[in-house]
Amino acid sequence: MKGTVARRQRVLRVRHVQHAMAAAETARARDEAEGIARNADRLRKVRGDLFSNEGVENGATFASMHELAGRLEQAGRQLDGALYDARRKVEVKEGLSLVANRDREIAEKLKDRARANLEEWRENKLAALPRYRRMQRTGDV
Repeated sequence: MKGTVARRQRVLRVRHVQHAMAAAETARARDEAEGIARNADRLRKVRGDLFSNEGVENGATFASMHELAGRLEQAGRQLDGALYDARRKVEVKEGLSLVANRDREIAEKLKDRARANLEEWRENKLAALPRYRRMQRTGDV
């Protein structure tokens, strides 16, 4: 019976570590997605500010600004794709974290049940002893 409790305790420790790792991976994925979102916002802001300046003096300046705007637009589309992938990754990591949390809770309940069974077994064993042995075990002599 003691072995069962010890095994369940070991399983619980492993499940706890797995849950902590899943939570850390989820947080890391969220940070990555937030960083990509911030970069996409900054890119949109730079592109918007590009044509707000009215100091276009000649056609060459306007053409270079137009080329830069096209490149910024292309980079923005690529960041949108990366942001979509990062958000999907966050969803997957959150799902894994939920599974790890559920497994940890199950292991905790099994450990508690094994401990209760051990206590019940000990009480039944003590109750089955003759009265004088019981007094010796509990220290009532």
